[in-house]
Amino acid sequence: MSSVQHGVPTHTALSTAEPAWVRRTLITVALLFVATFLILPLAAVFTEALRKGFEAFIESFKEPDAWSAIKLTLLITAIAVPLNLVFGVSAAWAIAKFEFKGKALLTTLVDLPFSVSPVVAGLIYVLVFGAQGWFGPWLQAHDIKIIFAVPGIVLATVFVTFPFIARELIPLMQAQGNEEEQAAMVLGASGWQIFWRVTLPNIKWGLLYGVILCNARAMGEFGAVSVVSGHIRGQTNTMPLHVEILYNEYQSVAAFAVASLLALLALITLVIKTFIEWQQQKLMAELAALSPERPVN
Repeated sequence: MSSVQHGVPTHTALSTAEPAWVRRTLITVALLFVATFLILPLAAVFTEALRKGFEAFIESFKEPDAWSAIKLTLLITAIAVPLNLVFGVSAAWAIAKFEFKGKALLTTLVDLPFSVSPVVAGLIYVLVFGAQGWFGPWLQAHDIKIIFAVPGIVLATVFVTFPFIARELIPLMQAQGNEEEQAAMVLGASGWQIFWRVTLPNIKWGLLYGVILCNARAMGEFGAVSVVSGHIRGQTNTMPLHVEILYNEYQSVAAFAVASLLALLALITLVIKTFIEWQQQKLMAELAALSPERPVN
């Protein structure tokens, strides 16, 4: 039996019928997994980073190579995320709001980076833009560097991160339909007016959620960036690559210090993500409370 109170459907809780030992077992297993695969590794990273004291931790970030890796990571993220923002909104709007030939192909291509190894993605760019690649001789003739330079890192990062925003927006836009956009068009609104005043307000939480996920992946990407960067210290090493180099050189404290910064950024991302979800749920509850009561059979 189900009913609606203040616009919010309520259902008989099936979980109350489960034996108490089943609930306790499931909760215990979930907590053990979280502790083993999330909390303990994070605690180990921060513990190792501070093993020689806070001063040694701070000194790890004063080295020119570490500072260069941090700045390059922020630069790559600052370029890749806006590019993916434009692509994600455009692709989601096209797929969700229009019918056209090749729509299924576009949807498949959006998901391609999820199924292709990041290392393979890096190798693709080496094949295309490398010295022996398709455009290599022309790039060398015009003194344009893509592989083993910042442009190659940007391309690789964009490739592995571009599904995140689009995939957050496509189901959201499909669920909302296009009735509001059609109504605005009938009232004489232009395309930009429809986007800014109708579409964007409806997708703002999903868009922000996708941007946060894209940002987190861009900062932590290793495989594709490792292939196209060349591992040039102080020039093409991002934070994940710098951590690998320090660890291979047995500089464990410095390696874990930089790794702890990445972990801290990931935790901040998680907090922001949780806050957005809470705000979205709060807004939905308020809208449901304002809707009239109606019985549900």
